[in-house]
Amino acid sequence: MYNFQPCFSNILKLLFLLIVFVLPTIVSGDCTCDAEATKNNKSVALKYKVGSIALILLAGAVGVSIPLLGKKIPTLRPEHDIFFMIKAFAAGVILATGFIHILPDAFTSLTSPCLDENPWGKFPFTGFIAMMSAIGTLMVDSLATGFYKRLHYNNSKQVNVVDEEMNEEHQGHVHVHTHATHGHAHGSATNPEDSSLAELIRFRVISQVLELGIVAHSVIIGISLGSSQSPQTIKPLLAALSFHQFFEGMGLGGCISQAQFKTRSAAIMATFFSLTTPVGIAIGIGISSVYNENGPTSLIVEGIFDAASAGILIYMALVDLLAADFMNPRVQNSLRIQFGANASLLLGAGCMSVLAKWA
Repeated sequence: MYNFQPCFSNILKLLFLLIVFVLPTIVSGDCTCDAEATKNNKSVALKYKVGSIALILLAGAVGVSIPLLGKKIPTLRPEHDIFFMIKAFAAGVILATGFIHILPDAFTSLTSPCLDENPWGKFPFTGFIAMMSAIGTLMVDSLATGFYKRLHYNNSKQVNVVDEEMNEEHQGHVHVHTHATHGHAHGSATNPEDSSLAELIRFRVISQVLELGIVAHSVIIGISLGSSQSPQTIKPLLAALSFHQFFEGMGLGGCISQAQFKTRSAAIMATFFSLTTPVGIAIGIGISSVYNENGPTSLIVEGIFDAASAGILIYMALVDLLAADFMNPRVQNSLRIQFGANASLLLGAGCMSVLAKWA
């Protein structure tokens, strides 16, 4: 089977490097609006920020690892009913993250009075960017799935041609018997095999596109926490982000589990997710002396990244996670699974919505 993990992994790494190296430089530019007055205590704030790196790293690692334990805990495997409940809960978390946490922040940033009226006050850039991000995600989703399907089928045809040529080398009744047997075996297995492979390709594309959206906003919220100098702001934000990373990790971990990556690939993706927010916090600590969250350039950069992330996460939650599972014949044919999945979805969205009070 063709391994298409490196292609998307490289995209994720490039985006991550762009955020890590470009964003801190941009947000430290000249500002026209002064930062709000807060009770700052840099030494106490630094202690909380260092502690938050460890706590959020642990929360994210535990959250993304729970669905991946299906190999050790049979109940958590995709073929069990409880897995639909876990995925529905996590999808609710991701959906609420996009609608309740990220999109409002993007609106706040791109409609700030610190920005020039022209063009930021004359066009709804936040909604436009979120919409284009969702459309772009659809295109990537469709093109990547189609590309890997065609690539696999072309490889399969080449293998079949080689098999036919080898069979033609046989002579007499041995040739006839072998060819017929091969044809019968191949014909009976083609449809289930192709269907299973197509589903696996979908899960792999979904998991990597979802991680792309999560990485973008995880680094930004980490920078926001790391750059804050107010312990009163950091303490509730720390608790909220820990739960945020835990639940979001469960959603991503469920997708990675269904994608059936090799252990090494799954571990790399889980580690990459776990490190993004702590790395963002470390960046925020490093640029806190020059960072002004009310500066025009930082507001524009954060607003654009937040709006794009919201579009990706909302699309992924509704189309690739919820629609795919809720329209699954197994769910449709069981009232018990339907009720459990709906309850889990509402619970996940509700929990994440409540956290918006603190973050």
